[in-house]
Amino acid sequence: MAKNFQDDDREEAMIALFNLYKDETEGRSGVDAFLELDGKTIPFELKTTSQGSVTTVRDFGPDHILKWKNKHWLIGFFIKGREYYKYGSPSMMTKWIKSKEEYISPDFKLAKLVPAKINLDDMYQIIGKKNVYTYEDAKAIHKMQYKKEQYLGLQDLKHGYSSKRMLEIVKDRAQYLIERGSTLNNPHIPFSYFNGWTEITKDHAEQLRTMVRKYFKG
Repeated sequence: MAKNFQDDDREEAMIALFNLYKDETEGRSGVDAFLELDGKTIPFELKTTSQGSVTTVRDFGPDHILKWKNKHWLIGFFIKGREYYKYGSPSMMTKWIKSKEEYISPDFKLAKLVPAKINLDDMYQIIGKKNVYTYEDAKAIHKMQYKKEQYLGLQDLKHGYSSKRMLEIVKDRAQYLIERGSTLNNPHIPFSYFNGWTEITKDHAEQLRTMVRKYFKG
């Protein structure tokens, strides 16, 4: 779900309030902020809400599960005139992330199994039977999911693709479509999930560091 300007402004304010920092260098993009603490560089997911429940991402899938596995969360609540924050360690977020993983897991298993069962006869029904398939044939199947360089790199004949190679592209398309339909559209974390979590209302940077240290000490 795209952020609005208010969300962006609030997250920028959180970074300053908690003395975090951004790092957009290669390999670290996609992380909202980092905390340097006791020689550790700790990645944070930043969220804000004025409704109670917390929005997450569009097209939630296995990549987000991996991305969030070791993330720490900092959530700003702006509700009914109150402003406070809550810190969630990776272990505190595990239950919610695990529930979403279990929900989408069967669909993504289907996305692996079903394409493998597509054979040449199935492919011929979809795109017809040819001795050589062209770049245009391949792009008509998988559309913009490959760059032109990828399409050309997959050609195994002088001027195009064999039936065997086109079957691979058709299978990739089938997997993409099933996986796309298997993602969750912006699953919300319910307000009740945060019950019992400590509210941070003062000494923000210091309190966050105390809580993070406690997490690493176990």
